[in-house]
Amino acid sequence: MSNLQDKVIVITGASSGIGEATAIAAAAKGAKVILSARREDRLIKLVDEIKQNGGNAVYMKTDVTSREQVEELAQYAVNTFGSIDVWVNNAGIMPLSYVNKLKVDEWDKMVDVNIKGVLYGIAAAVPIMEKQNKGHIINVSSVAGHRVGIGGAVYSGTKFAVRAITEGLRQELSPTANIRATIISPGAVATELAYTITDKDALKALKGRVSGDRLQGADIANAIIYAVEQPDHVAVNEILIRPTTQQS
Repeated sequence: MSNLQDKVIVITGASSGIGEATAIAAAAKGAKVILSARREDRLIKLVDEIKQNGGNAVYMKTDVTSREQVEELAQYAVNTFGSIDVWVNNAGIMPLSYVNKLKVDEWDKMVDVNIKGVLYGIAAAVPIMEKQNKGHIINVSSVAGHRVGIGGAVYSGTKFAVRAITEGLRQELSPTANIRATIISPGAVATELAYTITDKDALKALKGRVSGDRLQGADIANAIIYAVEQPDHVAVNEILIRPTTQQS
């Protein structure tokens, strides 16, 4: 039996891609999953799919840029299942652009979703996990959090921030509150992230980086499940995962 059995897992950005795949994989192993995203119709469909396959899932429509809504999500999880064992900060956007295109509104949105959204998730989950004296926070970063690519200055900035925040959280809360912290850093994944790119030059540069197949959401979900399934005394702090053909 997987040690995910009956674990309560909150997943943001669960309406598609990595979040959706993680929800399906965790539920299949017996976890109780709370799905959140802005697209309620997709959440309803995913919950129905999980239940039809014998899993246990609920959802709450949530905008991670709202601290109030994220706190309500955490409380909903506790009210529904009694605890939060794992919180997956997966919601993110990637409107790549060259700096001189001055897409400041898109920069602001990335900061709000990719950084503040992660911080709001941490702020909502940590008090609950401290009371439990256990927990696991997983933050989805990117290979862009390790290196900066053309058109990715601001996006990389947000993902470097996620890595720094997660490492700080690990140092402070793993030894004192038994809260594990994991950074998942995917390379090119076949998700909807590229749909938000309005700079055609940046989109062209992105498409030229991977010559072969991209990863699937399930590939990243497998990495998340691996980290969660480790015994309590084992902390997987970072997983960097690329397609075999991705050079950088």
